[in-house]
Amino acid sequence: MPAMSRLGQQRCRRVATTSSPIHKPSFICISPSRIGTRPFLNRAAMGRDPSINGTSTHLVPIPRFGSAYLKPFQEDLVALLHPQARLIPMASEETNSKKKKEEECIINCLPGDLVERIFLRLSVSTLLRCTEVCKQWHKVIRDPQFITAHLEQAPRCALLFFPQESVHGKPYPSDAIVFDEGWSQSTVAVPVIGPDDFLCGSCNGLLCLYTKASTIKIANLATGECLHLDKPIKNLKGDHFSFYRFGFHPVTKEYKVTHFLGEHHNNSQGTFNVIQVYTLGSDKWKDVRSSEDLSLSCVKNSGVVNTDGAMFWLTEDAEASWKHAVISFDLSEESFARIQLPDSTLGGYRRYWITEINGKVCIATAEVHQHWPRMLSGKLQIWTLCSKLESSWSQMYSLRYTHNYLPGPHFVHWDKIMMQSSLGDLCSHELFGKGCGTKLSKRVKLLNFSPHKPDNVQSFICVKSLVRLDAYKKVRIVHGSKQQGGWGLKKWEAWERDICGVENVWKKVYKLERNSLAVAQHLATAAKMVLQRVPDEVTRQQIAMEIDQTLQHLPDFSDQHRRPQRRLNWVAWKRDDEKLAARVNRLKDITKAMGKVADGIHSALSDMLNHLQRISKDAAEISNES
Repeated sequence: MPAMSRLGQQRCRRVATTSSPIHKPSFICISPSRIGTRPFLNRAAMGRDPSINGTSTHLVPIPRFGSAYLKPFQEDLVALLHPQARLIPMASEETNSKKKKEEECIINCLPGDLVERIFLRLSVSTLLRCTEVCKQWHKVIRDPQFITAHLEQAPRCALLFFPQESVHGKPYPSDAIVFDEGWSQSTVAVPVIGPDDFLCGSCNGLLCLYTKASTIKIANLATGECLHLDKPIKNLKGDHFSFYRFGFHPVTKEYKVTHFLGEHHNNSQGTFNVIQVYTLGSDKWKDVRSSEDLSLSCVKNSGVVNTDGAMFWLTEDAEASWKHAVISFDLSEESFARIQLPDSTLGGYRRYWITEINGKVCIATAEVHQHWPRMLSGKLQIWTLCSKLESSWSQMYSLRYTHNYLPGPHFVHWDKIMMQSSLGDLCSHELFGKGCGTKLSKRVKLLNFSPHKPDNVQSFICVKSLVRLDAYKKVRIVHGSKQQGGWGLKKWEAWERDICGVENVWKKVYKLERNSLAVAQHLATAAKMVLQRVPDEVTRQQIAMEIDQTLQHLPDFSDQHRRPQRRLNWVAWKRDDEKLAARVNRLKDITKAMGKVADGIHSALSDMLNHLQRISKDAAEISNES
């Protein structure tokens, strides 16, 4: 090992001479020469730092405060620095001065760029725990530049949203499922989504939610922070969640909520020429008027996407070949523009969707049933916008009809497309090829969302970020731990009782399983104790073997795991309910097996008594003969 620096030797001598048990931080042994070979710290930074000379070994002390939070991260931190780094527990003297505490903090002993690169590799949930370790870590992680850098590296997820609806007279709350890059799905409910909320958009880890109250809720998916904005017009007749959208401009760094204000709302069919815009951090809504009337039904049925600082949606255009055109709204200049669709002939009764694939605006179209306008019946074509100024498009995919529904607005994630069937199955297909030669392969069933209606399911792109909402102080911040979420309403009392009832049944099943095994094993033990009085070795072994074979037919209940403490989402709750039904059936099998055990033990004891009676009879006959 390289020679220890003078500062490190002094600290070690100081530690060795103290005997105070009050403050006992640990130390991390780090060799800067080895750190320099890692990508976290370049050699230029090593040359600027006089404490890093490539030859000395430094003992980096870990502060005592926050040790409960720090312990899970010590091994991760050391592993990121170098796999050969090791923790060396040592003792140090008690220190009360603020200067010494700052010197002992690991954040001051490591180069700043190295610490940031380590934090950039951690998930949002881990970083939130790191903020409670010490003030220095909190300052680094909450820095706006670090939040932006972490957001740029955050992996994209697919968020599947189920809006609140009533099926066969039973209300079902709003819910969401998050898929990661490996298509693994979340099992717990999203805390910031209330049972009556509707999702209007997702941007940089923030969700825009339409509530039944007089507010629009902006919530961070990962941190749980949320704020409430007053709606531009309270109790507006015919208002709909699909008329609210959420966007972000990458240059101005502004988040904006838009509201498409219609002239009239006759079954949500009508026109509008005003968009009401709210910029987060401001104190009022702003009206932006269009030079033409635009279709409100297209906004509701075809969707709205936010790309490169602009919102895009479809409107009706009787003179165009597709009978539609694209309208863009620049979030910075707050201006409108019209984009013509491809000049090609499309036949049949069709439906159109606007979506975003790999950061580009795309249009999807397919023939649909005339009586069921949301159900696909022909090929699905997807066109991508090549030039906004020239209104040029190119055909990206042409897919043969496979399923009935598309979960808009974002139904293409990574290299796969999500489709729904009328039976409630959500499947993913891998896209193979481009243009007219596109084929679907590797069909994978993701989940079954019944009894939710397939034409109501929505799909969004989302990330998990550290974007803070407390910067917008003109609105009220509500942290996740203080939210009631709407579950206290009377309409959800029956739903809550069902969840509590399921948990109680699980507890009873677990208890009955344990008791059944205990009783069976107790009976077997008692029977074997009685068998010890059987004088015949062969008979004793035979009966004991029969009892053991009977016990082997009992199920093994070593899988009695702890129940989840957080609320499950709908799909996970449905699977849990199916597992419970299977477990109850399994418990019935236990009862049958217990009967077999009792019969086996009873048979063994009967054989033993018969054997003893025969021995007694034989002994009596021998006694009489003698």
